Amino acid sequence: MNNFSKNFFLISFLPALAYWYLEEHYPIKIAVTAGIILSVVEISLEKYFSKEVHTISKFNFFLIITLGALSLFENSGVWFKLTPAITSVAIAIFFLYQFRIGKSVMGDIMIEMIKAKKHPLTQLASIEVLRDCFRKMERDMAYLCLFYGVFMMCIALWASSDKWIFFKTIGLYIFFAIFMIAEFVAFRFKIKRQQEKYLIDQYLRWQQQKKLKEKE
Repeated sequence: MNNFSKNFFLISFLPALAYWYLEEHYPIKIAVTAGIILSVVEISLEKYFSKEVHTISKFNFFLIITLGALSLFENSGVWFKLTPAITSVAIAIFFLYQFRIGKSVMGDIMIEMIKAKKHPLTQLASIEVLRDCFRKMERDMAYLCLFYGVFMMCIALWASSDKWIFFKTIGLYIFFAIFMIAEFVAFRFKIKRQQEKYLIDQYLRWQQQKKLKEKE
């Protein structure tokens, strides 16, 4: 059940898929209503199987209900389609705030896992260096979320529903995959630089000790 909780939809897909399909065949109000109903079902299933509801799921559920109600009132699906954009921007703001005050949710979790499992990474770099790397990775993820949020806002306002659902689902994974590859390359580069710096420091220390011995 814990594994289910970790891998459950944090950013709702089911309401979006229902809305996209029904919008093509039925009036906007039916599509939005189905999306709202499925969001209730989705969060109920998350509560039932994982015994808790993630904060992002609660926030996303609140947005779907609120923006869905606006879409029903104005008979326009634009408000409903703005949900992923607002969620992403909210996540970006949270991560950037954490970075500004010197904290890192993801970094702290990763460091605790590394310490507990005595990961080989600890032999390549110090805990503080690893913490700083993960902290900056979280900052970069905030920028990704901010970009994705603004991008999805433009898609919701000016693009078709087909493009919207693509970037809401498959497109999200493409963005994230590109981000992870870039971060992995950057992480390896940082670790390599740290190793080179350590070796240089060791060599300089050895040279200094050698000169002191020669003077004696």
